[in-house]
Amino acid sequence: MNINAIPQIKHTASGNFFLLAGPCAIEGEDMALRIAEKVVGITDKLQIPYVFKGSFKKANRSRIDSFTGIGDEKALKILHKVSETFHIPTVTDIHEVEDAAKAAEYVDVLQIPAFLVRQTDLVVAAAKTGKTVNLKKGQFMSPESMQHAVQKVLDCQNEQVVITDRGTMFGYQDMIVDFRGIPTMRQYAPVVLDVTHSLQQPNQSSGVTGGRPDMIETIARAGVVNNVDGIFLETHFDPANAKSDGANMLHLDHLEKLMTNLVSIRKTINGL
Repeated sequence: MNINAIPQIKHTASGNFFLLAGPCAIEGEDMALRIAEKVVGITDKLQIPYVFKGSFKKANRSRIDSFTGIGDEKALKILHKVSETFHIPTVTDIHEVEDAAKAAEYVDVLQIPAFLVRQTDLVVAAAKTGKTVNLKKGQFMSPESMQHAVQKVLDCQNEQVVITDRGTMFGYQDMIVDFRGIPTMRQYAPVVLDVTHSLQQPNQSSGVTGGRPDMIETIARAGVVNNVDGIFLETHFDPANAKSDGANMLHLDHLEKLMTNLVSIRKTINGL
């Protein structure tokens, strides 16, 4: 793993993957702190470097009445409080050029959503903040094409860049992970596997994205076996009532068992 990819992360000598995890969206301070506290306890125990994830707003919604956020500044301040409370870095996604500088005041990693990763102005704005940039591979893009997105960040004199694979469109209403892309993209930057978004079932007739949370461990295991540098997943203590992406989230109560299993796999691969 490139330990300089996210400078703020608390790296260990365990050889573990790092973890980006948290709720899809920041719904309030109490829920964010509750989730962060639980995940920190698990990752400290298992020596997994951890970055708390939470969207300060949701711009890509299927329906106009879908939840978009509690207010930009309010949500960003909650992310900053999580960071200060637990001494961990945080990541949030941005959608417009002006979001980059605003979010960079509060978080450590700026995430470019998959549908926007070809938007040069957005990628450049994120890179110029000096923060780590997490580029989500477009569902419509080949692994090889991500080298150009990475190069945009590097051309801004920012070497803190990560690629996250979140699956590839498979027909109209399903996603598939092509694990051949992991070694390809690792030539360009550290690679994270977004387990939960890779299990989405978009474009449902209801206008609410579906998912296959029963396959989370299957996909996560395969990612660790194939040497991903990081695992990304969304987790919540009440996925059924989460305000965004609840259909493909991991219940927080199941996180420790999953992480324990993944750490055992990584240790076996590393010959530890």
